[in-house]
Amino acid sequence: MTVIVSPNGITPAAVLAVARESATVSLSDDTIAAMTRSRSIVDNIERDGRPVYGISTGFGALANTFISPDRRAELQHALIRSHASGIGAPMPREVVRAMILLRVRSLALAHSGVRPLVAQALVDLLNHDIVPWVPEHGSLGASGDLAPLAHCALVLMGEGWVLGKDGARINGADALHAAGLQPIALSSKEGLALINGTDGMLGMLLLACHDLAHLCTMADLTAALSIEAMLGTDRPFHPSIHDIRPHPGQGASAANISKLLQNSSIMDSHRHDMVHAVQDAYSMRCAPQVAGAARDTLDFARSVAARELVSVADNPVVLPDGRVESTGNFHGAPLGFAADFLAIAASELGSISERRVDRLLDVTRSRDLPPFLSPDAGVNSGLMIAQYTAAGIVAENRRLASPASVDTIPTSGMQEDHVSMGWAATVKLRRVLDNLTSLLAVELLAGVRGLQLRAPLTPSPAGRIAIEKVSAYAGEPGPDVFLAPILEHARATVASNDLLAAITAEVGPLA
Repeated sequence: MTVIVSPNGITPAAVLAVARESATVSLSDDTIAAMTRSRSIVDNIERDGRPVYGISTGFGALANTFISPDRRAELQHALIRSHASGIGAPMPREVVRAMILLRVRSLALAHSGVRPLVAQALVDLLNHDIVPWVPEHGSLGASGDLAPLAHCALVLMGEGWVLGKDGARINGADALHAAGLQPIALSSKEGLALINGTDGMLGMLLLACHDLAHLCTMADLTAALSIEAMLGTDRPFHPSIHDIRPHPGQGASAANISKLLQNSSIMDSHRHDMVHAVQDAYSMRCAPQVAGAARDTLDFARSVAARELVSVADNPVVLPDGRVESTGNFHGAPLGFAADFLAIAASELGSISERRVDRLLDVTRSRDLPPFLSPDAGVNSGLMIAQYTAAGIVAENRRLASPASVDTIPTSGMQEDHVSMGWAATVKLRRVLDNLTSLLAVELLAGVRGLQLRAPLTPSPAGRIAIEKVSAYAGEPGPDVFLAPILEHARATVASNDLLAAITAEVGPLA
């Protein structure tokens, strides 16, 4: 697959393909033509000697410092070197690849005034799978992701570090040489154009939106397994209940859970039992309300990301009429707010999942399931400590759900006196989603154990498929075993699409 970058932008699917599937990238002819026209405006400014920020002046608090023509290329190289000042562990390959592609996209919009060869040099990094070593710490989300992008730009100059496939740190010059690539020399405006923008946080937000969409459906599945195992009722998921509170995500989650609970002899076994509870606990009955709110939050975040994908976040921008204007479009507030909102939503998805696990394990509330889902509780502890693990992860997600975007620390001699912390918001969002995957894995295992213990009653088709998939590595309920490897397998099951694909092939599509 080849992703063509044009002045019309790219799609979220293209970002995923390049970031995770190593799709190749190409610049369209109209991109090269548009960038050439934009560059001619910068060349004219250079020729006329006009004072323009970032072209003939210093940066940030040094914006009023005039730079002589003979030192302007030096200015761009010095900018990259000084701004590549991150520290910490390297960002994952998928994040860096997404960030580079989005920087290519930004340059292709032809408002940055750089030569096409600069964009092509970034494309060459992607197509040769050269991943710059980008430290975790360094960006404040304004002026965009300066330090992370500078670490990428430094490799174009034959400097800096590259992340090897084995995790080792390689010299940028050596990586270019091994790929048969030559370093580039930056001209006026080009260093600034390579680092001013929201590409890092946008890349992480796009990846997170894709992942959370999958986890929302998995959360509906694990909720349905738990509800079925606890002899819950499916009446609260009837469409009529959700038509009178028409939040779209709530209706979608309720429809999923209702579909997943159909054709179950476990559900039928107590459907007309008047002794059975009239109302299930909130963690069961309100599953669509919580998961649905997360879905609606996801739709909001997707709309923010979609707008940013067609936005010019550079500074200054080169306009078609010849003006070069300073902007604040690099400020990451829209992305930071969206990421923080998603972290709250994902945190609550995990929190309500853990509450269902706790009910499944508690003999006083699980409706006749054995303590901790162990057939021989006492000598055996069953899933007791798996719930401890889930509780600890829920606590961490609550801490991570505290918004990063309400924080700001002034920088650059008070020139940049309000920053977005959007990078931090998206970094911690990724951690929240990783944690949510673990929480749903614990519920998947507990729900399957509960259904197994309801034998000889036959579970729903979804429950039968889940039992088949999970029992392949978890076995049947019985004496205690080393649980960590089983939980790792369950995490992989939650993260992949295999289980959902098998279930939807049987019961029909899920939202």
